[in-house]
Amino acid sequence: MVKRNDVYLAAAALAAAFLLWMIPRVFFSGQGQQVTVTRDGKPIGIYPLTEDTELTFTDGNGGKNRLVIRGGEAYMEDADCPDRLCVGQKAISRKGECIICLPHRLTVEVTAGEEAGVDAVAG
Repeated sequence: MVKRNDVYLAAAALAAAFLLWMIPRVFFSGQGQQVTVTRDGKPIGIYPLTEDTELTFTDGNGGKNRLVIRGGEAYMEDADCPDRLCVGQKAISRKGECIICLPHRLTVEVTAGEEAGVDAVAG
């Protein structure tokens, strides 16, 4: 026999699942136009997703990350960090999506459009 509290619990679980399904679609909705690359929170460069390019970023200790922008998406093609988790992350193209390399303190984030700051400096 189904009790009233069981129905409430099932409805609450369905509502929670729906919210968890909707949150990424609301916050990551829309195609991004550029990627912003930062190291330790400081901008390194801003690159359009509309131009195919390959970039290599080197940190102060010689650690390297190779970022590829192709077909409106950005992905980490190679890195010499120990775990290489950034290389295994999927390609990003929607606003708010990120690729993060913790050992090299490098972040690649898809942003909406023009932002003040660095235009394009690879280093």
